[in-house]
This record gives sequence, structure tokens and C-alpha cells, in this order.
Amino acid sequence: MTVARGFAVPARARTWAPDTDTDTDRDLAAWLRAQRNAHDFRVRRIEFGDLTGWHFEEDGGDLAHESGRFFRVEGLRVTTDHPVHGSWAQPIINQPEIGLLGIVVKTFDGVPHCLLQAKMEPGNVNTVQLSPTVQATRSNYTRVHGGRHTPYLEYFTGPRRGRVLADSIQSEQGSWFLCKGNRNVVVEVTEDVPVLENFRWVTVGQLHGLLRQDNTVNMDTRTVLSCIPFEPSADGRPTEAEDDSGYRRALVRSLTRAQRSLHGLDEILGWLTETRARQLFVRRHTPLGSVGRWHRSADRIAHDEGRYFEVVAVDVTAANREVSHWTQPMFAPVGRGRSAFVVRPVKGVLHVLMHARLSAGYREAVELAPTVQCAPGNLAGLPDTARPRFLDLVCDADPRRVAYDVVQSEEGGRFHHAETRHQIIDAGEDFPLDVPEEYRWMTVRQLTELLRHSNYLNIEARSLLAALHTTW
Repeated sequence: MTVARGFAVPARARTWAPDTDTDTDRDLAAWLRAQRNAHDFRVRRIEFGDLTGWHFEEDGGDLAHESGRFFRVEGLRVTTDHPVHGSWAQPIINQPEIGLLGIVVKTFDGVPHCLLQAKMEPGNVNTVQLSPTVQATRSNYTRVHGGRHTPYLEYFTGPRRGRVLADSIQSEQGSWFLCKGNRNVVVEVTEDVPVLENFRWVTVGQLHGLLRQDNTVNMDTRTVLSCIPFEPSADGRPTEAEDDSGYRRALVRSLTRAQRSLHGLDEILGWLTETRARQLFVRRHTPLGSVGRWHRSADRIAHDEGRYFEVVAVDVTAANREVSHWTQPMFAPVGRGRSAFVVRPVKGVLHVLMHARLSAGYREAVELAPTVQCAPGNLAGLPDTARPRFLDLVCDADPRRVAYDVVQSEEGGRFHHAETRHQIIDAGEDFPLDVPEEYRWMTVRQLTELLRHSNYLNIEARSLLAALHTTW
């Protein structure tokens, strides 16, 4: 029996003993393909002048919606004493609402199932991916757009209709959002739940299989999954015959209560607090029209070196959304990102090398990030001091040491064709424990414990943490 904060998760929900047969998995894959083909989904780039309801403000040039809701694209100026980042200015999305990401869970025949949605998002490279039961901004679920009601919203707002297994507010991309947060919540129910069109019950085992496929489980589902603290017990662990990997044994030990961590959680929190406190970090709004080195044309706002990202506009048709047609601005990254956990066993317990990372949009300036998090294409021509530490280790990793390597989409509601290559690299016991001051080794259980609270792990780390559970 596997336990997640009182939530019974049978051992067969793990990837070493899948709880679905091949026919069921094929049926799920066919259902996803059918969802992509069932509706009229169209997304095309347009010029800013063709946006409906959006305009550049005369006083400063910020890009805003006529309702004053949804979000704004503004300019941000950041001043730091960081030896690499220094100070800079950039466009950023200001969306001062807490969105809702919720998954309804129900157990059938002893197997927990998650109610997921095949959801169209304009930024997804393949249009439809598996999203949480509810994935909505406050503007959307309060129907500012004048569209249809958000299905299943009643399980997460108002009187409780189930048992809450996880509930915390977590950040989004700090490079592109200003202090943006989403409520990540999981609710277990026992009552009958009607399954609407585009929705389906999916087991934990199936989800773990889908997380090993490119661009299938969306970012919002991954962050909610990361908040569930799974704990294997003796009868849920692989046998010696099944487990020929020291990596798996170390990972299982990292999830148990009786673990040995290199640093205590109090020590980790003290280090992170000190890191946040000692850094100069000043953030000021600046008009979008006067952000240095960024220039606006008819169809994009881009950096003069062609790096980082562009602000673009799209026209969207989606027959099965609350609103079937709309236009909006989006951020379009220049090139694919890369995020990697470097891991190693310490006294038989798997540890993850975490980075205290500074970013423009974090509410607390610094959050725990993957060992490596960057967009490699932005590094061309820059000095070696601008290259992330451990990037060469990740790029040159022996394939036999790579436990996970999958391309995942970022949030498709705001980011156009944003993809990140996710990797987990087993560096082995010979990798040094002595690391630079901005890094610390942490166990998986410590990371999961921090997710009970807000603003500790960034979205990239949470996405990789969800992936880590698939490597058991």
C-alpha cells in the first residue's frame, strides 16, 4: 500500500507494476487522438492591430484588455547585485489573480483515478494535452469573458464536496510572470461524478506512463501531481529481482519517513532565507514602450539580439472551450528550454541538487530550481561566466546515466509553442557532495514537504519532481 497524506494509492499504481493492461493504455491513446481530431481548433499569428479588446495604452504603451481583467503586458526593470544577472529590463505578464488548478480523485476497485480533461490551449504545439479537472484563471471561472460555466468548479470552491489531499499556492514561470500564483488542489470524492465530454478517468499508473511521452501531460497537471506526497511501504517496493538499479533503491529510500538526509530541513530553510535576504533585488514597473533593447513592430515585440522571447498576438478558434473564438497576446520563447535534476545517492538515499535561483517575477526573488535551468540558444556568444553551472555535465551525460529525458510543454494559455527538455541525470556516488554556495542537496521527501507551503519550489522544479516519480 502506498500512502499520500492519507490517500490510499495501491502499489500497482507504480511504473514497476502498471495498473493498466496494454489494451487499456491503447484505448487511452486512441481517446487522446480522437479528442485532437473531434473539434475545430485553429491558432494563427496576427498583427497587434487585429487584436479584439486589446490595445496599447497611450500613456506608456502597456498592452492591456479593455475590461481591465485577464492580464497585462508591462515593462519591468530589475536591479540586483548578482554577479551574472546584474540589472536588466524586460516585458513581463502581470496577472494579479490566483488561478485554480484542481484534480478530482476517486478510487475504483481499489485503484485511484484522476479526472482529467483533454484541453485545447492555443500555445500547445499539438493543441490538446491532458489538463487538470479544473484549469482556470479567476477571470475565466468568474466568467468575465461571458462564456460558459467552468465544469466541476463546485468541487474546489464554496462548501467542501470531498476530502482535500493537497492544497497550496504555487508560483508560475518567474522569467515571464510577475508574482503569478495558482492554487494547486487535489480533492478525493466518493460520490458519483458525471464524466462530461472531453473528460476521462485516468489512473496514476497511466499518468506516469504518459509523463514519459513528449507533450502529452500539460504543465498544470504536472504541478498539481508534484504536490501529492507519495510514500512507498514495504509491500509497494520492487523486489530484488525487479530492482537491479541502485538508483531505484535510493529513490525509494528518499521517499520513506526513515530517511537520512545530508542537510536537515531547518538547515535548508535557513540557507534559503539567508540567500533571499542577502541579495539586492529591486523591482520597478517601467512603461512597456520604453523598455530598452526591446522593439515593437506590427506583429511582435522582440529583443534587439533575437534572444529570450517575443511578445506576439494570436487568433484562436476552439469549438469546445467556454468561449469558441478570441484573440490574445502571448509570449513566444526563442528556442527550446532545458531543465535537469542532477541526482546521486548519499548514504543510500537519493538526493537532488537544487539551485537557489533568482528570477524577475518571483514573489520572494529566489526559489528552489532544478540543478540546470536555461534556454541554451540564449547563451551563444556570451562569456563562460554566463553559462549555468553543471550545464556541461548535463549535455555530456552518459545515456546510461539518464533516468528521464522527455520534452514537455510550458503553460499553453500564455506561451506559444514553449517547450522544455526535462532530464534527470544520475551522477553517481563519485560526484562531489561539496557544491557552490547557491546549491544544496535535498531528498525527494524534503522537496515534497516544502510543497505543502508556497513559493519554495519553482514550476520547473515541480515539473521535474512529478517526472521523478515515473522513474521508480
